[in-house]
Amino acid sequence: MNLRNFFAELRRRNVYKVAIAYAVVAWLLMQVASQIFPFFEIPNWAVRLVVLLLIIGFPVALILAWAFELTPEGIKRTEDVDLSKSVRRKTARKLDFFIIAVLLVVISILLFQRVHPNVSPKASSSLEKSIAVLPFENLSRDPDNAFFTDGVQDEILADLAKVADLKVISRTSVMLYKSGNPRNLREIGQQLGVAHVLEGAFNAQATA
Repeated sequence: MNLRNFFAELRRRNVYKVAIAYAVVAWLLMQVASQIFPFFEIPNWAVRLVVLLLIIGFPVALILAWAFELTPEGIKRTEDVDLSKSVRRKTARKLDFFIIAVLLVVISILLFQRVHPNVSPKASSSLEKSIAVLPFENLSRDPDNAFFTDGVQDEILADLAKVADLKVISRTSVMLYKSGNPRNLREIGQQLGVAHVLEGAFNAQATA
């Protein structure tokens, strides 16, 4: 079999169309895995495993498309199918419709992501696991107690940093909100990009 006949045989056995259909479906599955798995807190290695399996499955799908044919009697080896009774043309048309349908789904997903770039289960899941600890207010008359309030904040930040998968805003970023003015926690949370904001105050009473 020369090279020209080989490529013609690939076309006749729908290997090209199987490759296109597999690539489109694999891309769609990878997108679903990368978006949905984090929402259900499935580890990242599971997404990498899905990608690896899809890559390994690609040459397997091409080999199966070359070696076997789907007939009304079931799956048979290509060499055992009479060319006059082959239904590969019907299978090719079905693959065309399948590829078009999946491509429409892919285009819809891409358009949705373009129109709503911030809508992502992964982003919402990571946002829920985020917190900012504002500087504690010193309500006592002794300014030396400010060192104590700073120490309490540092201790809380150190403990929260040990929690896995929790995004903790750094002390430097929250120092902008160190003031005696009333705080709008909702606005602060939006500015820092966190779901939770912790604030506190220290008021030591002098004793005789």
